[in-house]
Amino acid sequence: MKLGLATVVCFLSCVWWSDGAPPTCYSRALGLGKETMSLLNKIHTYHRTKACAEVLPTIFIDIHNACITAKLRDILYVVLNHPDQQCKERPRIVLLKRKLENLYSIISRICYRDLVFFSDDCEAIDTGHITQSYGEDRLQLLVEER
Repeated sequence: MKLGLATVVCFLSCVWWSDGAPPTCYSRALGLGKETMSLLNKIHTYHRTKACAEVLPTIFIDIHNACITAKLRDILYVVLNHPDQQCKERPRIVLLKRKLENLYSIISRICYRDLVFFSDDCEAIDTGHITQSYGEDRLQLLVEER
C-alpha cells in the first residue's frame, strides 16, 4: 500500500510540474521576446557590458507590432558588426546574438503566417510608448457619436 501511494504521489507531482500542451509558435515568440528584453536590460546595467551596450539601439520588443522584423534585423546587424572585438566575445553579447537570431527566424520564417500584428507603430518599438491610432472606421464612429 505504501509503495502504491508513493507511486501515485510521484506521478501526480510530475504531472503537476509539466506543461499540458507543447509551446506554440506564438508562445515561443512571446517568451523569447521577454527573455531578450530581460537580457538587453542586464547588458545595459551590468558594469562589464555597459560600454558594449552604448552602440546598441534601444528596442522594446513587441511581437504584435508589424515593424518588429525590421527593427530586429537592424539590432541584429549592429550586434553582429559590433566595432569592439572584445564586446563580440562577451558571453552575454553572444547570448543576445543567439536570442535575436532565433527570434528573428521565428517571427520572419517559422511563424510568419501565425502571428497577428495589431499595430504598425515603429516609434513604439524605439521609445516603448504606444500611441493610440484609430482606423478610418473608428474615426467615423467617433465623429458620428458627437
